[in-house]
Amino acid sequence: MPLAPRLPLPAAVLAGALLSASPTHAQPLPDSTIRHIDALFARYDSTSPGCLVGVGRNGQVVHARGYGMANLEYGVPLSRQSISESGSVAKQFTAAAVALLQLEGKLSLDDDIRTHLPEVPDFGATITIRHLLTMTSGVRDQWALLGLMGRGPGSEVHTHAEILDLVRRQRELNFAPGSEYLYSNTGYVLATMIVSRVSGMPFAQFTQERLFTPLGMSRTQWRDDYRRVVPGRATAYSYERNGWVQDMPFTMVHGNGGLLSSLDDLLRWNEALSGGLLGKPELTRLLETRMRLTDGRTIGYALGLQVAPWTDGVREVSHSGATAGYRTFLARYPEARTSVAVWCNAAQANAVQLGRQVAAILVPRATPVRATPTPIAAAEREQIAGPYRDPRTDEWLMISSVGDYARVIGPAADSLRSDGAPGRYVAGPGMTLTFTPAGTRATALRLVSPDGDVTEMIASPPPAAGTISPGDYVGTFRSPELESRLVVRVDGSRLLVRISPDEETTLLPFYRDGFRFGGGTVRFERDAAGRVTGLRVFAGRARHVRFDREG
Repeated sequence: MPLAPRLPLPAAVLAGALLSASPTHAQPLPDSTIRHIDALFARYDSTSPGCLVGVGRNGQVVHARGYGMANLEYGVPLSRQSISESGSVAKQFTAAAVALLQLEGKLSLDDDIRTHLPEVPDFGATITIRHLLTMTSGVRDQWALLGLMGRGPGSEVHTHAEILDLVRRQRELNFAPGSEYLYSNTGYVLATMIVSRVSGMPFAQFTQERLFTPLGMSRTQWRDDYRRVVPGRATAYSYERNGWVQDMPFTMVHGNGGLLSSLDDLLRWNEALSGGLLGKPELTRLLETRMRLTDGRTIGYALGLQVAPWTDGVREVSHSGATAGYRTFLARYPEARTSVAVWCNAAQANAVQLGRQVAAILVPRATPVRATPTPIAAAEREQIAGPYRDPRTDEWLMISSVGDYARVIGPAADSLRSDGAPGRYVAGPGMTLTFTPAGTRATALRLVSPDGDVTEMIASPPPAAGTISPGDYVGTFRSPELESRLVVRVDGSRLLVRISPDEETTLLPFYRDGFRFGGGTVRFERDAAGRVTGLRVFAGRARHVRFDREG
């Protein structure tokens, strides 16, 4: 795919209008602001990978610079011309392609996805395209499932056809469509397939012809073939064993991620969104419309974009991304006519934090006053300390006693502060925790996030030593949905689970018949006679994955 395609006349005229963002017409930032931004990225130098940083204001690029190296082997520095990879920042481009087809009357966001993808099983409830794009479909995440097969990203190459086949073999959803938000890359891969089938052309071609070329984004393309030579592409790295090692994505899967772009193209895209994408203000409005769940609550996720207040009268419309060693953040502050892009090729970089630090320089916001931790009496800490879990999802957190304080380990990691009512506390920016019964040893915890998400948890102390019979769990377990096996064995005092020949991990007692491992949990199931007959795996974005015992 050429990096600088020749534009047809109408597209060239439109691109010329958008190129007011070029440096020739830019009013530069004050030197003091540049020095402030430079200081944020001073850690990245000729010995490390780093970050590409771009700022747009009032339709102009006012700062575009690379900090650190694009390639350590050849000593190539990051620069304004460097190409980097998006991670999940790409999702807004996929959503835009789908939304464009809706505006043209070729599909509806409220279509049942099986209208376009009959291979998807009938799960007993309608999954719409809107559900896919707003992370509310309940479809399990592809990377979590492939990880349970020992075939996660970084271990082998995957294709769209393979992801569709993986979905075809599923028999359960994480939850009823529209009832919850849970991030799922799978929905966006399915969305690319819908675009292809409705438009009659490959997804990458459709977006090139209908989005990138008309907008003059001449250095943007999909990594639909990871082997393609891309001039100027920055290599991604992770820091391991006291040194930098290459950490590049090698997969054909794209649409959920996998966009290759430059700073100028990204800022051009943001400016187009702020002005009404492709001359269609309704397209931008559609992308920024947040999803409403079946319980009536509106979440912060729209179509491939997070929409949240930044300061009085100014919204942040953004998305972050991570894939292999790339870390990214792309944000707009429409009412302030300001955009920020921070794309890093260092896995240890916190692109979101860095991006928001840049944004705070340009669009100041009130700095929240961090509440002072409140000492809690020893007897009161004793009543609430310990592990808690959601029995539906096995999500967990720990309340620990640290000095005179009670501290949350897990979501909203912070010290608890009493809100004045028995058993009620707050933590972090607006997280509330209610322990019941109040005044005695707590057996339940109700957790309410700042956006109103409610999690009901139960106290979950680990089984007492000597009450676990490891031999009960030994065996081979096969998943009919994944066509893969887990092998559980005993090694001395440890219970181990093997996912693949080179991936074996310890199972840590969590609750009766429940064990933690890596980023998930294993819940063994027994028959009426007490014999273990199978297990369910909860791996974050893939819940309740079934494995049956063989033999």
